[in-house]
Amino acid sequence: MPHQFRDACQPDLPGILALYNDAVLNSTAIWNETPVDLENRSAWLRERQAAGFPVLVALDAHGTVAGYASYGPWRSIEGFRHTVEHSLYVRPDQQGRGLGRALLQALIARAETAGVHVMVAAIDSANHASIGLHHSLGFVTCGQMPEVGRKFGRWLDLTLMQRILPAADSGSL
Repeated sequence: MPHQFRDACQPDLPGILALYNDAVLNSTAIWNETPVDLENRSAWLRERQAAGFPVLVALDAHGTVAGYASYGPWRSIEGFRHTVEHSLYVRPDQQGRGLGRALLQALIARAETAGVHVMVAAIDSANHASIGLHHSLGFVTCGQMPEVGRKFGRWLDLTLMQRILPAADSGSL
């Protein structure tokens, strides 16, 4: 059975929290080192929704969060208001099955509808799967930043990618 996609709501927060903290503890997808609690993710969801930014969830056949994607401001200065940075997380047992691609495509569609001009991805340079996914969906590498982060006792390189979206109205941005 295919995944169901929808906007996230409060009951999804435990699943989002589990995915986020798994990435914190076990990967370099997030460079944070300290797990967060449910109130942190609840505040994050409220802030995204209040700002008009999407938080999409993919639910598996059991109604459990299998992945989520969102975007928010790239920078807080007005001149950057048409550019967003996105994040995408897929449960480890669901990776490699096209779920990340489907979530990112849905997020790109939301950004286009909202009048976003540029989507930015900041990816650990060793995450070849994510870089490949982004390339396949029209993102281009626009920067390499060696050793700008540190986690698990090693320096991490950052790959910056972007996709310029088709011209649209300024939307809600």
